[in-house]
Amino acid sequence: MSQLEIRNLHVQAGDKQILRGLDLTVKPGEIHALMGPNGSGKSTLANAIMGHPSLEVTEGQILFGGEDITEASPDERAQLGLFMAFQYPVAIPGVTIAKYLRTVMNAHRVAKGEAEVSLKEFRQTVETAMQLCKVPKNWSSRYLNDGFSGGEKKRLETLQLALQKPVTAILDETDSGLDIDALNTIAEGVNEVARANGTGVLIITHYQRILHLVKPERVSIMFQGRIVHEGGPELVERLEAEGYGWIEQQVAAATAS
Repeated sequence: MSQLEIRNLHVQAGDKQILRGLDLTVKPGEIHALMGPNGSGKSTLANAIMGHPSLEVTEGQILFGGEDITEASPDERAQLGLFMAFQYPVAIPGVTIAKYLRTVMNAHRVAKGEAEVSLKEFRQTVETAMQLCKVPKNWSSRYLNDGFSGGEKKRLETLQLALQKPVTAILDETDSGLDIDALNTIAEGVNEVARANGTGVLIITHYQRILHLVKPERVSIMFQGRIVHEGGPELVERLEAEGYGWIEQQVAAATAS
């Protein structure tokens, strides 16, 4: 059974149609890679899944755990267990990382009817997650993403993933702008969270390098707002060797016929 299922999704931003009848599934515990050239609609899909208010779903459905969440708010989607790591995480000066993480943790607890986390439990939980994600303890007192490098921001996104233990995580180009050390750290964190928590992961990228470290069971290729080809990890090797030219030819041939 698929945990996240997208059926015939059409999405537009303003007057521009971006997604044009997209179908996609992510199963529990599965690492599913979504690849495609720039401008194919990958980030739009991620934002549509999370309910970004600037996007309009004109047709189709987004199902999560069998429930239709097409009209749900971003908060409702997060409380159900959807998580998104952003391509460009924003900085929030004046809000410490510890304060932010505890606020997020308590919001999830309140939504489940649970008591807020005690300070002792919070510290223990965060320290364990920090060790997993190789995040220094002194980050707790730093302001959220303020003055952070690209790699540090992505590492903090992985820390949030480890803490929240979502049902399904959407990782939008988490590998962009990372050097090899940062990439290895992020990949280790994602692999460990997926293994330990059974989190389904949709990892969105147009690079192959992270997929040699976070090994997907399935690969979907997106082009012009649709999924045009699906397969196993062998697709990563083909794209690395041949690029996207054969995809464009395949789509053109299908359109001509």
